[in-house]
Amino acid sequence: RGDPGHMAAYESAVGLLAPYSAALEQSDRPSWMRGKTHYASGVGIACAQPLSKAEARRRLGLSADAEIVLVLAGGGGEGTPSAPLTLGARAEPDAQWITIGKVRSEWHETPPGNLDHRGWVDNPRDWIAAADRVVSSCGNTTVHMVLAAGRPWIVVPEWRYFDEQLCKAEVLDREGLAAISRHWPSHAASWAQLWTAARLVDCERQRAIVEPDAATQAAQWLADLARRLWAAPATSKPALEAVA
Repeated sequence: RGDPGHMAAYESAVGLLAPYSAALEQSDRPSWMRGKTHYASGVGIACAQPLSKAEARRRLGLSADAEIVLVLAGGGGEGTPSAPLTLGARAEPDAQWITIGKVRSEWHETPPGNLDHRGWVDNPRDWIAAADRVVSSCGNTTVHMVLAAGRPWIVVPEWRYFDEQLCKAEVLDREGLAAISRHWPSHAASWAQLWTAARLVDCERQRAIVEPDAATQAAQWLADLARRLWAAPATSKPALEAVA
């Protein structure tokens, strides 16, 4: 967010804590801002060692041999549209497409039999671990859960103030971590092109982006910052105005 209000807050801050990797920083961030930022990739998000695909499928009662595409719909928007998903699923009749989260339907769509809407779940990490491929938007929690698992990944950013998700998608594209589409595919060929790009993603690099001890490092940074501030001599004192 580069508007005057946010930039004033950043300038006045003694430090900035970013819940993502420095590799995912926007290219237009000024150097003074980067210099006061501690990057804690995955902090506050359950990104511990994911289950194996086999174990996740066993827990969820999914076929061990099926080709599974997981569509991860978050709660920040009005819901992932299912009409584009019907096109992707119908183009892959031998794959099982599963959605979790909020999905909205259109009157004109014709869902194929291999598209299964599961709604809200308590264990999204297990579903990600069970998937062969993933489709999602790019909120911070979703991004780090998928990166931690390491999967061929299509990202379709949702509308947000200040283009937050679009900026995140551009960074993921820049770093080769996901295949990006600014809008939902409207035909099977578009899905095929995106999957071709997604299969080129380096899943090991995805996993390497997430810091397993991000919370510990962030806590240490905060403690060190507090100690430095308390130890520094006061440079000025506020003027006191007599009121009585």
